[in-house]
Amino acid sequence: MNVVASFPPDSPSRLLAREVLIGGPLSRGELSRRLGLSVASLTRLSKPLIEAGILQEGNEILEGGVGRPTRPLEVPGGTHRFIGIKLTGDAASGVTTDLRCQTIGTAQEPLVSEAAADVVSAIVSVIDRLDDGNAVDGIGISIGGKVSDDGTVLRAPFLHWRDVPLGRLLHERTGIPVTVENDVVALTVGEQWFGAGRGISNFAVLTVGAGVGYGLVINDRVIAPVDAGLGLVGHYPVDSAGPLCQEGHRGCAGAVLTMAAIRGQFRVATEEECSYEEVLDRARNGDRIASLVVKNAGAALGTLVAAVANLTMVNLVVLSGEGVALADVASEEITAAILEHRDPEAAPVRLAREPTDFGQWARGAAAVAIQRSILGVAR
Repeated sequence: MNVVASFPPDSPSRLLAREVLIGGPLSRGELSRRLGLSVASLTRLSKPLIEAGILQEGNEILEGGVGRPTRPLEVPGGTHRFIGIKLTGDAASGVTTDLRCQTIGTAQEPLVSEAAADVVSAIVSVIDRLDDGNAVDGIGISIGGKVSDDGTVLRAPFLHWRDVPLGRLLHERTGIPVTVENDVVALTVGEQWFGAGRGISNFAVLTVGAGVGYGLVINDRVIAPVDAGLGLVGHYPVDSAGPLCQEGHRGCAGAVLTMAAIRGQFRVATEEECSYEEVLDRARNGDRIASLVVKNAGAALGTLVAAVANLTMVNLVVLSGEGVALADVASEEITAAILEHRDPEAAPVRLAREPTDFGQWARGAAAVAIQRSILGVAR
């Protein structure tokens, strides 16, 4: 049983567990400064968390190299179990993680149809295959679409869903707490708690793949209103001479930067049908048309990065998604476009490149389950 669940969402015990999970190992003195609590209070609050295996005392250290040694608090690896599921239009991809969101096992199940009952059955099949004999503390589901706070999928274009109570349906089948979240929001939570954004108060996430996604963290809070699931950044103009998207927007991010868009631009220019990876490989090897397409996409991505940094004033942008290899092939164009659209006296924008497969998306889903377990509320 997760003892954290017995505390109110805003309790000092939950805040202590969160602080150690994200920033640990931390001494009681440092935690006292961060949380505004006395060392005696921290000792009292940490005792049930240590007994439940949420926290543990690390090896003794000397703070500043002098004085009495202290035993910092940390989250033990391998404890507790969480399952994250990434849903696409044709499969449920899952991971089991521990409390640190370290992957323990993986499994995947194809969807036999888009019907909610069949999708739930596929998810349950993945959960069964991930069963290692340990109790599961929470399940996180990430999906490309618009999701309400109660776990209802309001819109999921890849599954042609509207108003599907996925969280309730899955909880009824498993009896386990379920958190449903937009996939980019979940990935952003994973980066904030366990990835490139760990310990950083303000940063953004941009994903390139089947779509273009955007996540934002400001003052340690993931900015995730319900419209975060609409993929609004895909409508942002990045190339005035670019193709039209399905909504009729000229040169928007969705029409220029997705894997399908890059393949389509190459196909129009050459009348050849190539995979996304083949287009990138041709660009690496100096193919003129492929290089032109990829360089244009890189410039567009740099324009988008600069826009995000200019509008939010963050200095870290995490690049991720199945199509993020574009950032390697077109790195010079990305950098040049960022510089072109930034004030020369502005702080440099740091890019963190995070390769993402469906396992990583699923790990983001597990992160939201961990977050719900620790905080008691999502986000």
